[in-house]
Amino acid sequence: MKFLIDTSSLSILVRYYLPFDKSDSLKNFIKHKIVNKEIILIDTVVEESKYVSKRIISKTLEFINDKENQTSTKDLLPFPKFFNMLENEFCNTIQRDKLSETEFEKEKIRYLNSADSKFILYCLKEKNLLPIEKTILITEETTSENDSKAFKKLPQICEIKGIPYCNIAELFKDYYKIKMSQYLD
Repeated sequence: MKFLIDTSSLSILVRYYLPFDKSDSLKNFIKHKIVNKEIILIDTVVEESKYVSKRIISKTLEFINDKENQTSTKDLLPFPKFFNMLENEFCNTIQRDKLSETEFEKEKIRYLNSADSKFILYCLKEKNLLPIEKTILITEETTSENDSKAFKKLPQICEIKGIPYCNIAELFKDYYKIKMSQYLD
């Protein structure tokens, strides 16, 4: 099983878990999973994390800055059917209708360059391969309101496309069977 981690999950890890990890055992566990590509860290997430609270993610998890620990997204290009999904399944029609055609095109370009788009492209690509290993997206986003954004949140898109997802607490508890008391002082 592989996990694809988003910026919000790294932020939660750094803000709420690692401050209690006095011996760095949880941090080292995460580092090991990322180095071994069990937790996939895409380059777009690393770039996004540079803009989160004074670079707290990239400073605390310094190993994410190593290119060898990142998965490149330069070859994850949208295919024609993806553009149809983007306009018909992934967009919030109410918000799209509030935008001019030019504004919506700008929003599409911005979304296509985002980590969210890269996650969906990655998961759809993996889903089409032989199902030897399942890829699960780790995100802290919820399916609740979308804050007036043109495109739906990751969990909503995952549900539409049948992509499994969880949050970081579920990753630790349900998949890694971690008892936090063993990692946190």
